Amino acid sequence: MTLSRPFHFSAAPGMLLIGLLLAGCRGMPTPDERAARQDAQAVGRVFRPQEQRPPLPKLETTSNLDEFLRFAMLNQPQIEAKYDDWMASVERITVERSLPDPKLTFQAYIQNTLTSLMPGLMQEFPGPGKRAAAARVASAESRAKYFQFESAVLQAAFDVKRAYYNLHFLDKRIRINRETLALLADLEKSARAQNSVGKVTLQDVYRAQIEQDQLKTEVENLEDSRRPLLAQFKAALGLTRDQPDPPAPATFHATPLDLNADDILTTAFARNPRLKAMEADVRTAETSVALARKSRVPDFAAGLQAEAYSPPFYWPQGSVSLPIWRDKIAAIIEQAQANKRAAEARLTSEQIGVTVDFAMRAYDYREATRNLALLENQLIPKARQSLEIARAGYLSGRIDFFNLMDAQRAWLNFQLQEVQERTRREIVLADLSLMIAGVPPAGAPILNPSASTPPKSKP
Repeated sequence: MTLSRPFHFSAAPGMLLIGLLLAGCRGMPTPDERAARQDAQAVGRVFRPQEQRPPLPKLETTSNLDEFLRFAMLNQPQIEAKYDDWMASVERITVERSLPDPKLTFQAYIQNTLTSLMPGLMQEFPGPGKRAAAARVASAESRAKYFQFESAVLQAAFDVKRAYYNLHFLDKRIRINRETLALLADLEKSARAQNSVGKVTLQDVYRAQIEQDQLKTEVENLEDSRRPLLAQFKAALGLTRDQPDPPAPATFHATPLDLNADDILTTAFARNPRLKAMEADVRTAETSVALARKSRVPDFAAGLQAEAYSPPFYWPQGSVSLPIWRDKIAAIIEQAQANKRAAEARLTSEQIGVTVDFAMRAYDYREATRNLALLENQLIPKARQSLEIARAGYLSGRIDFFNLMDAQRAWLNFQLQEVQERTRREIVLADLSLMIAGVPPAGAPILNPSASTPPKSKP
């Protein structure tokens, strides 16, 4: 191909300079974006310092509950998934508040030969306020993602505590049953002695043996139940099947909680991450309505082309979108408003649910406390005395073996009920403190509630 006229390069350096400048441009972060990145850095320094998993506590049988909790909160893959979801939502704020990428354009005229060549640059500009509104939507969504991460942290801690308490009280149940087995062996000896002198028949001996056989099976079942409980404990710590089993904790730590109903419910409404996530959803819906209303505003584009053959001859360009489809715009706004109403209804429903959950757990706590007081102070001591009286009466021939076995079963059942109620109370306390009140364990990789309030921004 031959050129019809000389080609000049004087426009090319300017276009190249513009391209280089644009390649190094950075946008202006919004206040919400800066706050979100500060929160992400604060959590990241604890949860993933330098984007690496921090050293985990070395778990031993002597490790306290706090060490097991910290291990789970730093190791649980469900928490890591929620953390990365949150990190992705933080980055999305930058995407939404940024300008679209500029476009490099070329235009040429050819009449047998190339007569004109016009490179250019085109930049689109969303309508006034659209990028700011989109950034606010992304910021609110990021807040909701954070509270989902916080919920995962508290759920992991609750799962550890539940498995921890079940394991501890399983050992108590096994110990009680074994002590009862030793007692039944003594009762069998007494029955044999009574039979040897003709006071009772062998039926009493067989009854004692039947009780022992049933209790031995119960002990075997309890021992076998340790395996699934250990599997639950291992899963709660975030350990996979091919990793070594964690040591079973040998010490017991109760959940400290001063149960003041008004204080806990107030704390729940201030800190419960499920409620906070739904509050963030409402904020997202509110900002989405503001963004939807911006659909009435036209978008713009501006550019410049330079004639390569006849510099300095430039062709400015521009365009404006025409938002003329009023029914579509009305539908976009109404959709956003419907989403806002739905988010507000979900928040109200969750607030009602938290109130009901708290009432139920508080009742469970009070009931378990009353039952424990009754068992410890009344039923177990009296059942023990009744058993001793029944045993003496059996040896003296005043009562039969059936009454002796009834006294023995009552004493055993009351002891097992005491363990069951204590387990129940500890799990209820963990549920109240973690899942309802939202009070994190020591060392939890979450934001300080007083430092996690989002900055106020205009809608």
